[in-house]
Amino acid sequence: MPSDKHNPQMRLQQAPTQKVGVIVLAAGFSRRFGAIKLNAPLNNGETVIAQTLSRIRAATDNVIVVTRPELLSLVINNGGDTLTTLLCPDSDRGMGHTLAYGIKQIEDWDGCLVCLADMPFIETQTYRTLLSQLRESSILVPEYEGKRGNPVGFGSQWFTELANSSGDTGARELMKREQTHVTRFAVDDSAILKDIDTPEDLVRYQ
Repeated sequence: MPSDKHNPQMRLQQAPTQKVGVIVLAAGFSRRFGAIKLNAPLNNGETVIAQTLSRIRAATDNVIVVTRPELLSLVINNGGDTLTTLLCPDSDRGMGHTLAYGIKQIEDWDGCLVCLADMPFIETQTYRTLLSQLRESSILVPEYEGKRGNPVGFGSQWFTELANSSGDTGARELMKREQTHVTRFAVDDSAILKDIDTPEDLVRYQ
């Protein structure tokens, strides 16, 4: 991470005591990939899902993985055995539905990062930094060189609305409607732009 002395956008706020965590969306169907992309091997021998979960776990102990029955054993065998792993009914209804299901399981968090299981190259420090910036009123969007990426953070103020998400829009409609509440936060990690949709993506990003 660059020094905040040279990049004012990166200056960290002093956070009050709060409880924040991560929801990992891992219920996709990999239609464009042609196989189960979360099980695809990386150059270091780990799978996509294993490296994603490993880097997230190094940033926080508060992790919820939302998946579907067909992927449960894959998640558990790749690091999900020590995490809270939930099966989302009707996950075929889209990412928004999966997100809503995960949000409904949160009891006492002040904020959460919504992470995608197919983004294994995001650095642990990026997760730590974004988690440190979450507040109850947050809608936090990371950006790299002016381009928005993932994971996106939400404060508890927005949990009820997220719990009513549907389809594949996820939180996009909320962010569009509440643009004045969105904070764009610059990070020095191009991997926030690198979600894996195709085998070509995997080769290029490695």
